[in-house]
Amino acid sequence: MESWVSLLLFLFCHLTSQAHEARSSTPVLEYLSENFINNVVQDPRTGRIYLGAVNTIYQLGPSLQMEARAETGPKEDARTCTPPASACQDTKPMPNLNKLLLVHPSNGSLIVCGSRYRGICSLLNLTNVEQQLYYSDSKGERTYVASIEDNVNVVAVMSSYSKDGQNFSVFLVGKGYGTLDSTKLISTRILQDFREWVVFESIIEASTVQTTPFAPKYLHDFRHAFKEDGFVYFLFSRTLDGTDNKNLTFVSRLCEEDHHYYSHTELQLNCGPNNRYNKVQAAFVASPGKELARVMTESSSYGNVVSWSKVLFMVASPDDDDSDSALCMYPLSSINERLVDIISACYSDSGKIGGYPAVHIPYTTKTEEFCTSNIGVSELLKNFTCGADFLPSPLASKPRFALKANAVLTMSSLLTAVAVAVENDHTIAFLGNNKGEVFKVKLFSDVLFFSIFFSNYFTSGKDNSVLINLYITTEKKVPVQTCLQKKDCQSCVELKDPYCGWCVLEGRCTRRSECRRAEEKNGWLWSPKQQCVKIVSFFPANLSCKNTEKGAKCPHFENPDPVLIPVGYKTRISFEGINLDLYQEVKGNGSLEFALYTLQYCNILYLTIYFFYLLITSHTVTLYNCSMGREDCSLCKNADPKYRCVWCAKQKACVYEKLCSTQGLENPYEIECPAPQISYIIPHFGPLKGGISITIRGSNLGIHKEDIKSITVVGAPCKHQEEKYSFPSENPFTKGMPVKLNNPIPDAVKPAKGPKAGGTLITITGKFLDTGSREDVQVTIGGVECTVEQFGPVITCRTGEYRADKVPSDPLTVTMKYGKSTTTSIPSAFQFMENPTILDHDDLKVGLPLQGRGFSKAMTAKEAQAFVGDVLCVVNTLQDEKLFLDPPSTTPRARSRRHRRDTRPELLDLMIKFGKGEWVVGSVQYEQKNDLSLYIIIPAVIVPMLLIIAISVYCYRRKSQQAEREYEKVKHQLENLEESVRDRCKKEFTDLMIEMEDHTNDLSEGRIPFLDYKTYTDRVFFLPSKDGANDVMITGRLDIPEARRAVVTQALNQFSNLLNSKTFLINFIRTLERSHDFNARAKVYFASLLTVALHGKLEYYTDIMRTLLLELMNDYVNSKNPKLMLRRSETVVERMLCNWMSICLYQFLKDSAGEPLYKLFRAIKHQIEKGPVDARLKKAKYTLNDTGLLGDDVEYSVLTLQVLVHGEGPDVTPVKVLNCDTISQVKEKIIEQVYRNLPYSLRPKVDSVTLEWRPGSTGQILSDLDLTSQKEGRWKRVNTLAHYNVRDNATLVLSRVVHTQQNYDQNQENHEERNALLEDDKVFHLVRPTDELDEIKSKRGSIKDKSMTKAITEIYLTRLLSVKGTLQQFVDDFFRGVLCSVAVVPPAVKYFFDFLDEQALKHNVDEETIHIWKTNSLPLRFWVNILKNPHFIFDVHVSEMVDASLSVIAQTFMDACTKSEHKLSRDSPSNKLLYAKEISTYKKMVDDYYKGVRKMVPVSDQDMNTHLAEVSRSHTDRLNTQVALHQLYQYASKYYDGIIASLDEDPAAQSKQLTLRLQQIAAALENKVTDL
Repeated sequence: MESWVSLLLFLFCHLTSQAHEARSSTPVLEYLSENFINNVVQDPRTGRIYLGAVNTIYQLGPSLQMEARAETGPKEDARTCTPPASACQDTKPMPNLNKLLLVHPSNGSLIVCGSRYRGICSLLNLTNVEQQLYYSDSKGERTYVASIEDNVNVVAVMSSYSKDGQNFSVFLVGKGYGTLDSTKLISTRILQDFREWVVFESIIEASTVQTTPFAPKYLHDFRHAFKEDGFVYFLFSRTLDGTDNKNLTFVSRLCEEDHHYYSHTELQLNCGPNNRYNKVQAAFVASPGKELARVMTESSSYGNVVSWSKVLFMVASPDDDDSDSALCMYPLSSINERLVDIISACYSDSGKIGGYPAVHIPYTTKTEEFCTSNIGVSELLKNFTCGADFLPSPLASKPRFALKANAVLTMSSLLTAVAVAVENDHTIAFLGNNKGEVFKVKLFSDVLFFSIFFSNYFTSGKDNSVLINLYITTEKKVPVQTCLQKKDCQSCVELKDPYCGWCVLEGRCTRRSECRRAEEKNGWLWSPKQQCVKIVSFFPANLSCKNTEKGAKCPHFENPDPVLIPVGYKTRISFEGINLDLYQEVKGNGSLEFALYTLQYCNILYLTIYFFYLLITSHTVTLYNCSMGREDCSLCKNADPKYRCVWCAKQKACVYEKLCSTQGLENPYEIECPAPQISYIIPHFGPLKGGISITIRGSNLGIHKEDIKSITVVGAPCKHQEEKYSFPSENPFTKGMPVKLNNPIPDAVKPAKGPKAGGTLITITGKFLDTGSREDVQVTIGGVECTVEQFGPVITCRTGEYRADKVPSDPLTVTMKYGKSTTTSIPSAFQFMENPTILDHDDLKVGLPLQGRGFSKAMTAKEAQAFVGDVLCVVNTLQDEKLFLDPPSTTPRARSRRHRRDTRPELLDLMIKFGKGEWVVGSVQYEQKNDLSLYIIIPAVIVPMLLIIAISVYCYRRKSQQAEREYEKVKHQLENLEESVRDRCKKEFTDLMIEMEDHTNDLSEGRIPFLDYKTYTDRVFFLPSKDGANDVMITGRLDIPEARRAVVTQALNQFSNLLNSKTFLINFIRTLERSHDFNARAKVYFASLLTVALHGKLEYYTDIMRTLLLELMNDYVNSKNPKLMLRRSETVVERMLCNWMSICLYQFLKDSAGEPLYKLFRAIKHQIEKGPVDARLKKAKYTLNDTGLLGDDVEYSVLTLQVLVHGEGPDVTPVKVLNCDTISQVKEKIIEQVYRNLPYSLRPKVDSVTLEWRPGSTGQILSDLDLTSQKEGRWKRVNTLAHYNVRDNATLVLSRVVHTQQNYDQNQENHEERNALLEDDKVFHLVRPTDELDEIKSKRGSIKDKSMTKAITEIYLTRLLSVKGTLQQFVDDFFRGVLCSVAVVPPAVKYFFDFLDEQALKHNVDEETIHIWKTNSLPLRFWVNILKNPHFIFDVHVSEMVDASLSVIAQTFMDACTKSEHKLSRDSPSNKLLYAKEISTYKKMVDDYYKGVRKMVPVSDQDMNTHLAEVSRSHTDRLNTQVALHQLYQYASKYYDGIIASLDEDPAAQSKQLTLRLQQIAAALENKVTDL
C-alpha cells in the first residue's frame, strides 16, 4: 500500500461557521461537524479517529467517513449541582463540552470526560462509541476528573500503576482551577475497581498539588502532557507566586512510579529574547531528524542533539499581545539535565548553583530555608531520583535558572497548534493560527516557509476565533505536499520541499517512498541547489504501445514456470514472451528468465513484471515450505512428491531437496528415518499376563500400517491392531514411556447380599484395580454379569438378574477379568437372596409399617425405595420381616391416569422397589386432618391461660398504682420545692437578663475577646505543662550562642526534613513509647511539640495520626477492652488527636460555638459576683457547685460607686459593687467595668492600681489590710467597703501606681506592714473558720444548733437550684451551639467520625462502643477541656469560683455523652442531682448529633487535606516551629541509642540512609566532631 506522511487537518469553529466555497485544488479528505469540536485523537492500531465535540462524540474511519456517533448532551444540570442530577434543584439543559479524549487501547475503550456533572468521565467502546462500557455518577467527589468551566483546559496521558504485585492501567490528569471543580491540579485516575478504589478515582493523595489555597492564585493553564523514559511531563503556564498576574511557562516532571508525587519538579521555560513569548499555547514532542539535529548541535545553544532523541517543539505568545507568537525548541535531554541540577542543588548544595539560589518550593508561604538536606554522596542522589518523604517537594527553578531558547520563527498572528514530521532526514513543522491558516515550515539553519497549507478553511460569523488541530499520521489521508502538480524536474526541485523530489526513471515529481528506484544513484533527485539531470538521448525510441487504441500488440508474458517455488531457494522463473518483436534484444515470441531471490514463507506470491519500467503483466505463483506441518521424518516422507521434500539428517528437518547438503555421500531420498519416538501410552498400568489393548502415540511411527514390524512391551511382544493405525501422530516428547505391570488384587465386596432381581450396586476394593482401562475389565458374580459403572482404584458395578432356582444362593465368587489373559477373583463374596415379599401394610398416618420376608437379606435401608402415588417415601427402618416408611411431606397424587380419574382420590398405590424389581403391594388412604379435637383442646388450654394473664395484669396494675401514688407524692413535694425556688429564679433571671444586655450589645459589636491562633495553641498545648506560662514554647526564647545560631538553624531544618519521613517518625515515636521513663506527662508534651513542628504539613501529620490510631485500635480490639480506647492520653497518638481537634475546631469556635460559650462564662461570672464571695475561702453564695457554696447568710447591700480614673479625664464610670466586697474585689469590678472594651491581658492588674476614697477634703487610700482592720480573737477580718463606711454613690479615684523611688519605698513599707499583720494574725473575710475552741463548744452545743446545722442542706439545694434556673438558658444555648448537626459541622468532626465508623465496621464493633469512641475523641477530649478552661480561647481571667461552676456543667456534658443510665439516690452528689431532669434531653441531643453527622455528605481525603493545608498556610509562620524542633531533638538526643537501633533494624530506613542523616544532625546540633 502506498504510504504518504500526511497531515489530518481539522479546522473547527462555532455552529455559525460556513465553509468556503473555494477550495484548494489539492484533494482534501474532510469531515464537517455540526458542533464545535474540542479534542481529536486517533487509535494507532486501527487508524480510527475520534472527535470530542460539544454534546457529541464522533467516530470516523481512516478516510474520515463517519462510522458512529454518541450523544453526550445537552444534560439536565446546574453549576452548583452535585451528581446525581436527579437530586438537584433548578436544573436546566446545559451543553456538554468535551474536556478530555483519551484512547485506552489495552481494553478497547475510549476515555471521555465532559463539562457536565462536575467533570465525570465515561468509557466508550473503541469499535462503536455508541456503546457505553462504564458510567457512574454516584461515586462522589473522588471521581470528578474534568472541569465544568469552559476556559479550563484538561490534559492527560496513559500510564501504569503497581500495588501489591498487581499492575493497573491509569491515566495522569493535569487540570486548571475551576471554582466548582475538583481542586487536584495533577491526579492519577484508576481505570478499574480495586478494593476500596472505584473507576476514575484519584488514587494518589498529594496535598502539594491537590489543595485549594494556592490554585486560584497561580492560574494554571495546562496545554500538553506526555511521557518518556519512565517520566511523565506536564506543560503549562502559571503565575510565579500569586502576586503577579504575568504568566510563565513551566514544564513539570514526575517519575512514572512515584506514588506520592515526591518527584514533582517544575522548570521554567523561556522563549525568545527576555522571555517575550511567556505563555505556552501548544506543543509537540518528536525526534528532530538528522539534519535538524546536526544544526542544533552546531549552534551550541542546545547541547549535543542526536536524530533519535526527543525535542519539545512549543508555540508561545506574549500575555498582552495576540498578534505575535513564536516557535521555540527544547531538547528533552536539556530539560532533564536542568531538572537534575535543580534537584541536586536542593538535596546537597542548600538549593544553590554557583552560589546563587536556584530552587524554591512553590505553593507555600514558608519563608525559611527548606533545601537543608545535605545528602552529599552522589550514589545516594541516585537512590532519591524520584524524591522521598523526608526530602523537600515540590521543587521549582528560580527565574535565573530557567531553560532559555531562541525563537526559531515568529509570526504576526497567534499560533495555536503545532505538529512536526521528519521526511528525508529533514524536519517539517506544521503550524496553525487563530485565523484558520496552516503553515508548512522547514526547520533548518534558516527557517523556510513553503506555503500556507490551508487558509481560511472555515470562517465564522460572530466569532473569528478558530480552533485548529494538526494531526500527523502515516496513512494516506490528506497529502502534505503538492508534488504531483509539478510536471518537470526544475519546478519540482525548486520547491525545496523534502517531501518532493524528481523520480528520474519515472519522469514525475513524487515522494521518495513512491519512486521505485529511488535508492539507486541519481534515481530520485532532491537538492537544495536545484540541480536536475538532463537526458540527451535514449534507445529505442519506442517503448510501448500500451496507450494505443487497440493495444493488441503490446508485449506481455504468459505461462510462468515453475508455479511452485520453495522458500529459501533461489529459483529462476521462465515466462513465454508475446509481441516482443518490437525490440531488438528479443527475437519473436521468445522466453525470458528472472531470478527470484530467497523469500520468506507465505502462501501466494504476486509477481509484477515491468518491461523497461513499464507494467506488462501480473501472474500468481505458489510459495511452499517443506517444514511447515512436517515436523518429523515420517510426515516428511509422506509429502506429495511434487514438492520434492526430503528429510535432511544433518539439519534434522524436512527441506526442499536442493537445500539438503549431504556432500554427495548419500541420496536424501534413501535416508532412513530416525528411531520412533513415543509421546505417551494409554493405559500406564497392565496385568502381568497381558491381554489388554494399549494406545501408543508419538513421531516417526511409520507412514503406512505395514511399516510397523513389531511392538514389545517390557520385552513381551504386543500384537499390532492394523485397523486402528492412524496417521499423522503427535509431536514427540520422549523416546519411550514407562509402563508398569501389576496384577490386580481385589480383597472385599460390599454389600455381600442382594435380591435375585439384580440392580444392586456393589463396590470392589483392593490393590492395583486400575490396571488397564475400563474397557478391559469384566466383572461376573457366579456367572451373572455385573456392569462396571466406575473404574479406578475402587471399582463399582451393578448386578444383573440371577436366574438360578436355588434362592438364597450359595455364596458366589466375584470374578474380575482384565483383558484376555488375567483373571482374579474373590471367593464366597456375594449371595443372591429371595426378592422381598410384602404381606401387609397399614394406612398411611404418622408412619407406614410393611410386613414381609427377606427384606434385610436382599437390601439395605438406603437401597430400598418406596413410593406413595408419585411421591417418594423415606425408608426409615429395614428389618428382615418389617419395613417402616416415613410419610411424604407433600400430598401425593396417583401415578396413573386411571387413578387420577377415580372419584376417590384418597386411594393411592403403594409401590416398593428393590433394585430392578418393583411390587405394587396395595392402596393406601392419605387421611384428611380431623379438626374436631381442636374444639376441645383450644378451650382447655386457652381459658386457664387467660385467667392467669388477667390475674397478673390485676396484680401489676395494683402495684403500678401504688408506685404511681408514691411517685406523685414525691413529685408534688418536688414541685412545691421548685415553686418556692421559681419565684426567686424569675427575679434573679430578670436581673441577670438586664445585666447581660450590655454584654450582648458588646457581642453584637464583635467584642468577644478571642485569642489569636498562636496564643490559643500555646495555651491549649503547653499551658498545662509543668512550667505553665513560662514554658519555652510560650516564651519562644532559646538560649543558643550567636556564633552557633546559623549552624543550629540549618541542622534544625534538616531535622524537620527528617521528621517528614514517615519511616523515621514512626520509629521515633515507637522507640519513645517503649521506654519506661517516657511517662504520661512526657507523652503529652512530646505530642504537642510534634504538632507545632509538623504544623506546616498538617495533612502529613494527619496521615501519621491515622497510622498510629489504626495500630492503637488493633491493640484495643484484639487484646483489651475497646471501650477504653481514647479515654485517657496514655499514648502519643491520643494527645495528637486532641491537638488535631483543637487545631481543626478553632475556626468553628470563632464562628459558631464561641459566642454561646462566652455568654455562659459571662453569665456565671456575673451571677457569682452578684452575691457575696468569700475571698479567703473561695466560696460564693450563688454557685452551681455545692463544695464552693457559701454556707452562712451574709448581710450585704448593693452600692453604686462613681469611679474617676486618675489622668483619664473628668468622666466618671458607675460601678455596682457589694458593701461586703474586699478592696481587691472592688478593684477587680472597677477595672472590669472601666476597661470593659479591652481584653484582660491589656487591662491593669489589681496590684498595679490604688483606690482612693475622698469623703471630704482629704482622701483615704483603701486597702485589704491595714492598721484599722478589725480583730476577732486571733482572727483579723479583711477590710471591706462596709469597714470604711463607704456609702452609695460615693466617688472613688482609681490611680495607677507610679514606680518612683518614693512610691517604691512606700510600697515596701505597706508590704512589710501587711506581711507583719499576716504573720501575727489569722485572716478571714466573710466566714471565720472554726478553731479548736469553737469545735469543742460546738460538740457541747444545744439541740437547736444541731438542727440549724442540719437545715443547711435545704439551703444549699435552694441556692443551687436558683442559680441553675437562672443560668439554664445559657447552658441550653451552649449545648445547642455544640451539638446541633443542622448547623455547620466542622469537616474534621465528620471526617474523623466516618473514620471511626469505617474501622468499627471492619472490626465488628457494636454501636455502644462506637458511641464511646466518638465521645472520647470529641466531647471529652476537646469540648470539656474548652468548657472548663475558657481562657484557652478567650482573653479572660477565670476565677476559682467560676471554674467550680463550669466544672459542674462540664460534668453534665460528660454525663450526657455516656450511654449508661445514671441511677440517682439520696446519696448521689448534688452536682448530678442538679441536672438530673435535663440529662435525658441532653442525651437525646448527643444521639441526634451523632446520627446527623453520620447522615452528612462524606468529607473526602481531598477536602480534608484542603482544609488542613489552608490552616497550615494561614498560621504556621506565627508558631515557634524552630523552638519545637529544638525541644523535640532533646528527646531524640535522650533516646538516641534506641532510635539508632530501631532504624538499623528497619529495611526501609536503611534504604533511605536515615541513620546517617540523624548522625549528621546530631553532630551539628551537639557541636561534635565526628568521622561523618
